[in-house]
Amino acid sequence: MKIAIIIERADIKLGGAERSILELRAALSALGHNVDIIAAKGQAAGKNIHILFQSNAVKRANYFTFEKALREYLTQNKYDIVHSVLPFDFADVYQPRGGSYAETIARNAASYQNKFIEIYKRAFSVFNSRRTTLLQAERKLAQAKDGPAIAALSQYVAEQFKQHYGTDSKRISVIPNGVKITRETNTAQADKLRTEILTKLNLKEADNPVLFLFAANNFRLKGLPTLIKAMQIVSNRQTERGAYLIVTGRDKTKKCYRLAKSIAPKNVFFFGSLSHIQDALAITDVAVLPTFYDPSSRFILEALAAGKPVITTKYNGACDMFVNNRHGKITDSPQDVSALVEAIAFFTDTKNIQSASQAILEDNLQENISINRAARQLTELYVSILE
Repeated sequence: MKIAIIIERADIKLGGAERSILELRAALSALGHNVDIIAAKGQAAGKNIHILFQSNAVKRANYFTFEKALREYLTQNKYDIVHSVLPFDFADVYQPRGGSYAETIARNAASYQNKFIEIYKRAFSVFNSRRTTLLQAERKLAQAKDGPAIAALSQYVAEQFKQHYGTDSKRISVIPNGVKITRETNTAQADKLRTEILTKLNLKEADNPVLFLFAANNFRLKGLPTLIKAMQIVSNRQTERGAYLIVTGRDKTKKCYRLAKSIAPKNVFFFGSLSHIQDALAITDVAVLPTFYDPSSRFILEALAAGKPVITTKYNGACDMFVNNRHGKITDSPQDVSALVEAIAFFTDTKNIQSASQAILEDNLQENISINRAARQLTELYVSILE
């Protein structure tokens, strides 16, 4: 099968969506398909990656300019299936890697945890011309009777299309997000990383700390302020083992740095960006992401693939892939500090960590989380479309 996957920017350095698409291309290719990535911009032009705008004059291509270039490209290059992560109605499959634009706007506004700011952000989102264009295109696509099949990354995303656009459920296929599960850990680098972290926290191995790992580049949206407050409360409790938070990733503001320094200076360590999250997962105990919004977090999936218990919220589509109170903890609200405190405190008990890790192994979550499983499910969707 000859497949075209449309993405705005083919650059793995940009984040999870771009990395996921490159991993998906590899998984589909391993099934015998001929897969091309077609992007407006990017750094990795090659045999199977086609960049339509090579000029570096602008970082992002205009939606309508990209659409015109795509239509021209597709008239000259024939594919059995056109799979797009952007809302182009000429595609056969629309797979929004960031969930629906309507939900993205709503949850981003909610993450400010201030009703006045939330109302302001919702009202003035229309002045973001790019996002408004994409929202309108998505709404038109989702409400059309004969639009593309929608491949939702989670049940959460599927419900978004029904709720915001009234999309017919027959057009929606839930194909859960997947990650590459065969990544190897560099033991030497991981050990060096752990030594550095413990030194910064003024700890020794004999202290037997529980290290909680948080990874994101938008600290507010991913719930870091709430997490820091929860860590401060847990640190004042009598727990079997001490709880410490390792923050990886970068954020434009210094608000979370100041908050941690003022209320939990001994229990929160900001490490900065990491090129290999697997090394960090290997030397920490629990992954935590109390997010306000995530269609299906790669970080949480990669943690489960590494056999680590996880803590997140119901606003994370990755919850589809594990069982609450067995493989990890799911809280109802990213604003609920008390619930987060209880989840963190639960995993300061060694037996609870071991029990969750064992359940992840026994239930073979790796297979469900695999990008290869996602590629097989997408192939089934492609076949049904061709039939």
